[in-house]
Amino acid sequence: MKLTAIAIDDEQVALSVIRTHAAEVPFLDIKDYFTDPFKALEYLQREKVDLLFLDIRMPDISGLELMTTLPGGPMVIFTTAYSEHAVQSFELDALDYLLKPFSFERFLKACNKAKGLKELIQQRQKSDVPAHIMIKSGYEQYKVPFDDILYLESAGNYISFVLKDKRILSRLSMQEALALLTPDKFTRVHRSFIVANNKIEKADRNCLYIGQVPVSIGAAYAHAAENILR
Repeated sequence: MKLTAIAIDDEQVALSVIRTHAAEVPFLDIKDYFTDPFKALEYLQREKVDLLFLDIRMPDISGLELMTTLPGGPMVIFTTAYSEHAVQSFELDALDYLLKPFSFERFLKACNKAKGLKELIQQRQKSDVPAHIMIKSGYEQYKVPFDDILYLESAGNYISFVLKDKRILSRLSMQEALALLTPDKFTRVHRSFIVANNKIEKADRNCLYIGQVPVSIGAAYAHAAENILR
């Protein structure tokens, strides 16, 4: 299985490091390298890739800002010399955060994480759809019927599965959580929320309501929320 990617960084030296590391990863196929993030965005409008290696501090647009324009798009691994953006990057659901200068071993670990997530998504798409999900929380595993899930809320590096009678906290990203769910029953409507489509009781311009609980609709996910209501 190949993992397609592009790399975006305003410094050629940083791109050279990624190029050198990528040459040692047999399943990684980097299609192009960009110093201009806007040219990268034009490329992404034409071509689909699995993964972005994305710098954060760039002229005109930051990697964090660029990522917010790509809802439901490729996985993102940030590559940056600045550690202070780590929390915000994970709030935006980045897959990983590589702090420059990073070793080949650390680069490979991030690539393996992306490969594992792609394989999980593909396996989910091919297999018969079960009626439940297994959720790992600490050292325990919970078998939860899909119909018991009201919504999911991100909490740092964790996801809170909100059920009819309790919450289960699991160390997952939003992308990993989506890969475990059935796409026809659950929809991401905000960078921090995934909802069970059949649990929505009403809606307004800014929120969906599950019972009396308002779930915010993110601007980048407004179209997805409209599709549920249709």
